[in-house]
Amino acid sequence: MIVVYIISVIFIITPFLPATGLTHWFFRTADFVRLQSIAIEIILLILLFVFEDQYHWFQYILIAGLLIAMVYQLAKVIPYTKLAKRLDHSNESDGMVSILAVNVLQTNSQYDKLIAIINENDPDLVLTMESNKDWENALSAIERNYPFSVKVPLENLYGMHLYSKNELKNVSKQFQVEDDVPSIYFDYAINNEVDVFFGCLHPAPPSPTENDTSKEQDAELMLTGAYIRDLDKSCVVCGDMNDVVWSRTTRLFKKMTKMIDPRVGRGLYATFHADYKLMRFPLDHLFITKDLYVGQMHRTKHLGSDHFGVYYEIYHKKEQQTKTKGKLNGEEKEDVNEKIEEGKEKASENDN
Repeated sequence: MIVVYIISVIFIITPFLPATGLTHWFFRTADFVRLQSIAIEIILLILLFVFEDQYHWFQYILIAGLLIAMVYQLAKVIPYTKLAKRLDHSNESDGMVSILAVNVLQTNSQYDKLIAIINENDPDLVLTMESNKDWENALSAIERNYPFSVKVPLENLYGMHLYSKNELKNVSKQFQVEDDVPSIYFDYAINNEVDVFFGCLHPAPPSPTENDTSKEQDAELMLTGAYIRDLDKSCVVCGDMNDVVWSRTTRLFKKMTKMIDPRVGRGLYATFHADYKLMRFPLDHLFITKDLYVGQMHRTKHLGSDHFGVYYEIYHKKEQQTKTKGKLNGEEKEDVNEKIEEGKEKASENDN
């Protein structure tokens, strides 16, 4: 039982590491594996109940600790399951735009699978991430139906392409934190009166093989949030965020922009890793302002990537206005500013 004790202590402590606010990937990893961690905690509890002969203060502490850790993690993930109340989308709509967003995996050469998914779903917008020049050449096959595009082909796993059936407004390619990690900003006319701002992001994750810390990732989201706060218009932010929706940074982003997540009450829509059912995390997100709502949304078929794509239909609520400047307390404002400055400093270090 010593091994069970040791593992129990690990799974009592690690779920709380992200709450420290430390940005090193080691402290952020626990956020990604909360579902898997809950399953392991249940197994550990069963082992303690079934195979323990005598209970002393130490065993009681372990059991209490595992229960507390489980409740803490369940409180974070339950809103993104079907157990939670679904957001009300009963409003009458005066316009809609659909988007298919997918991390294609740069090394994936099964181009026809994505093209078939595009033809099947027929979205107004197609956003690809990790798309390089080979993917750009392959996707030229859809340009007859998608004559408007924004292309940032890169060979570093952070290329990005956007294809549209209709003309895009105010298009800009952003390199907000790192000079080789792009974002795409643009406006899309959802009707004759309403333009919706889109921010398409794919920040680099904190990991042993990428950035040591989440500073760049956090700064990317905070900079986008700061931009949206000054817009006071319909907004959509989507892409492979390389983060989970219950993370501290993502929750802060939603609060500062008053944006909502359409997955609430629908399910997790875990998109990565497409090949391993037991190790899947919801890394691809879409956030919308409250004057919008998502009708249909679904995860796509496997396309040879390590991610599934997600298709969304985004509707504008008739005669609805929106505000994008959420209320932040002093500590939260300081946190936002600190994340932005840390990200910029880290980016400068990388440049040097």
